[in-house]
Amino acid sequence: MIKIFSAITIFFLMLLSNLNAQILKYSNDYLTIGVSAKNISLGNSVVANVNDFSASYYNPAGLNNLQSKFQASLMHSEYFAGIAKYDYAGFSYKLNDSTGVAVSLIRLGVDDIQNTLYLYDENGNIDYDRIELFSVADYALLASFGKKSNIDGLSYGANAKIIFRNQGEFATAYGFALDAGVQYKLNKWNFGANLTNATTGFTAWFYNISDQMRIVFEETGNELPKNNLEIAMPILNSGVGRYFKFSDNTGLQGEIDINFTFDGERNALLSFNPISIYPQAGFEFNYKKAVFIRAGVNNFQLIPDFRNNVAEGEEYFKENSLDFVPSIGLGLIFHGFYLDYALTDVANQSIALYSHIFSLSYRF
Repeated sequence: MIKIFSAITIFFLMLLSNLNAQILKYSNDYLTIGVSAKNISLGNSVVANVNDFSASYYNPAGLNNLQSKFQASLMHSEYFAGIAKYDYAGFSYKLNDSTGVAVSLIRLGVDDIQNTLYLYDENGNIDYDRIELFSVADYALLASFGKKSNIDGLSYGANAKIIFRNQGEFATAYGFALDAGVQYKLNKWNFGANLTNATTGFTAWFYNISDQMRIVFEETGNELPKNNLEIAMPILNSGVGRYFKFSDNTGLQGEIDINFTFDGERNALLSFNPISIYPQAGFEFNYKKAVFIRAGVNNFQLIPDFRNNVAEGEEYFKENSLDFVPSIGLGLIFHGFYLDYALTDVANQSIALYSHIFSLSYRF
């Protein structure tokens, strides 16, 4: 397995000499949405506590503590009035008391997009029969493992991400990255950290521009895209959590996370170029560990407010406004089936953008 990962890494490093490489903020940002309605309703604040199939995504070190031999899960959500569809499927297997493995597949896509590049025929007339449909979709396949170390309370894990992105017949991209995570249990406290894109992430874009498309681009004044290589810098997700037992039937699981990006100054709550810092938190109340009420908050940002100076006819900066993404959710467990629901936003607190997210898992 190590030889395979090394060969893939060398392959993408070789592309650096053949493609125009550049470090991009938010590269492959669809991989930050989250998986499992449970975790999304917690504001994705689970890096320290996660111990199920979703550890493959949030912190592979948690796979060592799987509570059942097999776990399988499906999730579906839609954003922007159903225009974008986000799907996830995951499967985990507990090898023994100290090791777990998992495989996950993620897809974010917009389907049935109209291609109007050839709307006009050779005589300049509009011909609607020339309109074709295509899809823009991003995929990620994750293979993960987690294992207990010889140090009491400490576990570690890693996963490999293979990325495929497709924009109809126009462009495709192939990417690869490695993640590494740790968890540590000390008395009643859980600590966790996951380094996404630990080796930096590579995504190579290849464009298929036909002669006819080239003519249309030039006539409309658009720049022709060129093959290039996106480099995604590491992201460090860290957190601390604890379970508070109120009675034999009730309790509260809480976690607070601090996330660090290293790709330049962002509109984060705290930013010191090139590091930006994002706090987030999530809480889960349970009754008999069968009924769950959840809430979380994440994606704190300082949004610049630019306003028009009517007198001067210019734009001026007024102040930054604080923005964040709240979420709530419910969970039920019945005979090995876990049904979870989340209500959250993909951008801010605007009621028009809230999405309903459902996920179902089965453990046996």
